[in-house]
Amino acid sequence: MNPQELKAILSSGLLSFPVTDFDQQGDFSRAGYIKRLEWLAPYGASALFAAGGTGEFFSLTPQEYPDVIKTAVDTCAGQVPILAGVGGPTRQAIAYAQEAERLGAKGLLLLPHYLTEASQEGVARHVEEVCKSVNIGVVVYNRNVCRLTAPLLEQLAERCPNLIGYKDGLGDIELMVSIRRRLGERLTYLGGLPTAEVYAAAYRALGVPVYSSAVFNFVPKLAMDFYAAVARGDDETVGKVIDDFFLPYLDIRNRCKGYAVSIVKAGAKIVGYDAGPVRAPLTDLRPDEYEMLAALIQKQGGAL
Repeated sequence: MNPQELKAILSSGLLSFPVTDFDQQGDFSRAGYIKRLEWLAPYGASALFAAGGTGEFFSLTPQEYPDVIKTAVDTCAGQVPILAGVGGPTRQAIAYAQEAERLGAKGLLLLPHYLTEASQEGVARHVEEVCKSVNIGVVVYNRNVCRLTAPLLEQLAERCPNLIGYKDGLGDIELMVSIRRRLGERLTYLGGLPTAEVYAAAYRALGVPVYSSAVFNFVPKLAMDFYAAVARGDDETVGKVIDDFFLPYLDIRNRCKGYAVSIVKAGAKIVGYDAGPVRAPLTDLRPDEYEMLAALIQKQGGAL
């Protein structure tokens, strides 16, 4: 799959990030991950991102990373394309990128370089070096310390033909509009604010119709139905689901930093696809919060 073919796939439909399965000792559970992907793949997501933020890329060891990506690629072959999360310091990100390409990932999500602040030119150089290290398509994730401006993103798009996508995790509407207007159809644009469904209608109005769903991990039918309602402009259904599910969900998620991942793993466990605990420095939901989430999921009819 060449970068432009991947760009076309990412330009419509729902995207998602499977959680990464760990056993009770905190080690990667390949069997559990296979079971998860086999369950989620047929629901119709346009693409899945292995080892993304929700997949705890930041906590995976260099030895585990290839196993996670290969498992996802092999399990989903012929069903749904796999993009791999890469990030960290530039040379580390390049090493992950090249390994993901070797293992058959169709594209990359370039996560922020973490901790250290850098100039715009430095961030742009980081993105360019990763793009030029591979032949597959790259989506850059503007979030935290990665804050590319529209002019720099335009320069990167000119220098890196395989830079095909921009994912927004900042929520800066002025910046999003300037990027969308300046680069037009050169890139595909993804909504990446957690929880994306709450922002979906607003982002669609900005020309960003595609987003990644975390709740797809445990209520995949609800996630797909909600995306369809947003796509057809069914404001009544969108509002009802936000009121009945997403706002109560956010009330739980916002209780603790890091719960954006923890609550997804809790949801997966509730519906019968236990992915094990989150790794430090994240913390799992408290028992009372877990029960609140279980009641909310049950109210929506469970996973199906």
